[in-house]
Amino acid sequence: MPNTSSTTYGRRRFLRTVAAAGAAGLLWPVFGSAGTKSPIVRQIPSSGEAIPVIGLGSWITFNVGNDPVARDACAEVMRRFISAGGRLIDSSPMYGSSQSVIGDGLKKLGKTSAVFSADKVWTPFGTDGEKQMAKSRRLWHVSRFDLMQVHNLVDWEDHLPVLMEMKAAGQIRYIGISTSHGRRHGELEGIMRSGPIDFIQVSYNISNRTVEERILPLASDHGIAVIANRPFQRGALIDWASRHPLPDWAAEIDCANWAQFMLKFIVSHPVVTCAIPATSRVDHVLENMGAAAGRLPDPAMRRRMIAYVEHL
Repeated sequence: MPNTSSTTYGRRRFLRTVAAAGAAGLLWPVFGSAGTKSPIVRQIPSSGEAIPVIGLGSWITFNVGNDPVARDACAEVMRRFISAGGRLIDSSPMYGSSQSVIGDGLKKLGKTSAVFSADKVWTPFGTDGEKQMAKSRRLWHVSRFDLMQVHNLVDWEDHLPVLMEMKAAGQIRYIGISTSHGRRHGELEGIMRSGPIDFIQVSYNISNRTVEERILPLASDHGIAVIANRPFQRGALIDWASRHPLPDWAAEIDCANWAQFMLKFIVSHPVVTCAIPATSRVDHVLENMGAAAGRLPDPAMRRRMIAYVEHL
């Protein structure tokens, strides 16, 4: 298996987390057949609003510049994502041309208001934050963002108070903090304990489960929604897994491929609100959205999935 950090719950901590999640109305879900048309959803703890458990990331995959063929391909990915019931699309000023590709695609499709727009403020100068967010709105062709996150905690001390003011004024609906690669978790924990944030975004997948130990229980305790990024480790996890057979018992949780296996593991954690795999391929977005249908693994199945992957 890939050489990434991994933490397995002790029985006591695992049960405590599940109990806390249950108290927040996020019990381990049981769903119908894989043919269910409506995607599986989770509630945002701070509001009760429900969003589908599979979103769409744009890092790298939507950074296609002005290539008209590539931009049309990204628009088609968004069309199929939305048609399959997807809502949350995530981007950042750090992601090159991704914001304009998203905005132009949604405008072309007439779907600007159909998405749950999630973006980030990413500048080391707090005074530039509002200007950057205004530019992001123009690129997306939206009047306001549903979610604005401080990207990788960059200058969060200055940006977070501004986001709180914007939320109070109705200029954004939710605020959050993002991080990736498992960095700065201690600082993130401090913000989660002290700041009234709605979302965090962290790296989480079957071979990198570090956030299970402290971050996810803390999110449950404080009623914070969780977006899981890097679900496939930039594709490396899928590339590795594809050299091995998908277990026959994956059909018990309605998995037809490794992408669904990996994604269902992530979103079956009761504290995870949404995972955001990134792709510029229609066949991949359809596979990914298949993870938002059918049965999800229970705790026993999750342990079986971990054991299988770890022994490949």
